[in-house]
Amino acid sequence: MSTADAPLIRLTSALIRAAGENPGGTEAATVDVLAGAAASLGLQTRIDEVAPGRQNISITLPGGDGPGLLFLGHSDVVPAGPGWSRAPFSGAVVGDRVHGRGSSDMKGGLAAVLTAMGRLQRAGAQLSGPLTLACTVDEEDTGLGIRALVEAGLDHDYLGCVVAEPTDLQTVIACRGDSYLEVTVTGVPAHSGRPADGRNAIDAAARVLMLLADDQHRLDDHADPLLGSGTWSTGRISGGHGTSMVAPNCSISLDRRLLPDEDPAAIAQTLLERIRQAGITGDGIEVAIDVSMEMPGFRTEPEHRLVRAAGGTPTGWTAACDGGFLSRDLGIDCIILGPGGLNDQAHQVDESVGIDELVTATRRYEQLALDLLGDEQAG
Repeated sequence: MSTADAPLIRLTSALIRAAGENPGGTEAATVDVLAGAAASLGLQTRIDEVAPGRQNISITLPGGDGPGLLFLGHSDVVPAGPGWSRAPFSGAVVGDRVHGRGSSDMKGGLAAVLTAMGRLQRAGAQLSGPLTLACTVDEEDTGLGIRALVEAGLDHDYLGCVVAEPTDLQTVIACRGDSYLEVTVTGVPAHSGRPADGRNAIDAAARVLMLLADDQHRLDDHADPLLGSGTWSTGRISGGHGTSMVAPNCSISLDRRLLPDEDPAAIAQTLLERIRQAGITGDGIEVAIDVSMEMPGFRTEPEHRLVRAAGGTPTGWTAACDGGFLSRDLGIDCIILGPGGLNDQAHQVDESVGIDELVTATRRYEQLALDLLGDEQAG
C-alpha cells in the first residue's frame, strides 16, 4: 500500500467500524463517517431523514449543466453473526486485506467512490455535469431508503448510474430482482383422532411447495443467458396449534428472484391460479398470497456509453440491488461495478476486501468520471 492510498484504507476501516447492522436501523454512524469525509474533501453534502434515525446521504462534486454521473451505495450491512476469527467490526488491516462485516458489501465500494471524488476535486477537474454519490439506508432489508429516494426524485439529470456493489471489478449490465411472497393457508381444525373431520392447512401447504418445485423446472427451461432463471426459495414455514389437532393454518415465506421483466404481483396471481387448478383450495382450504417486498431487476444495453466507458466483458449478477429502482422508476441506466466478492465474501463470516481491489476501483471510478464528464465531453 502506497502512502497516497492510505486515506482510502483509513476511510474503509472507519466505515466498517461504524457497523450499521440491519435489521436494526443503525446506519446513522456510517452516515456520520461519510459526511465527515465529504466535508474534509470539500464536497457538497445533503442528508435526508427517511425514518427516525435513518438517513439517506447524497454527496456531490459539482459540475456543469449537462447530465451527471451517479454512484449508488448503501450504508447498512447484514448482521455479523457468530464464528468470526476477529472482531467483526474491527476494520483491521491484515496483510493486503481490510477485514470486517461490510468490507466487501459495501463499505469498500463507498470508500473508493468518495476517494475518487476527492481526487477529482483536488485536481480541479472540470466536469460537464455533477458527480454524485447517493447512499441509502435499509438496502439489506426492505429498501426503505431507495424507495424514498425515487419517490422524492433527483435534483439533476444523470446519464447513468454505477452501483458500487462487489463484483470483483467486473462490469455487470444485468441484475436480477427479488420479492418476498407471504402464503397464508387456512384449513379447518379437528381432533387428530378423526383427521378426516378437518382440513389440514399444513398438508395443503406441502402441496403448494410441490407446485413450486415443478415451477422451478419450468423457469430453468427458460433461463436468461446472463442472469440464469428466476428462482423459488422457501425461507420460513410455520403452522398448526398442537400435535393432537388438525392444523387450521399454515404460513410460508417465499423468496422469488426476478428477471428484469417479471412482476411479483403477476407471479402471485399466477401461483394462486395454479393452486386452484391443482385442486388444493376448496372444501375448507383457502389460500391467500401477499407480496411483502419487491426489488426490481434491470438490464442495460451493452452498447450504452456507460457500459463502453466502464470496459471489460459485460456480465450478469444473480443477486439484487437498489439499481433496479433507479432503472424502473427514474429511467436511469445502471451498471454494477465494485471491489470485493459477492460469492466468496459478501454476507459471510470473516468478510474482507483486498487493498489492491480498493485502489483499482478508485482509479476506475475516477477515470470513468473523466471519460464521461471530462473536458472533451463538455465540448
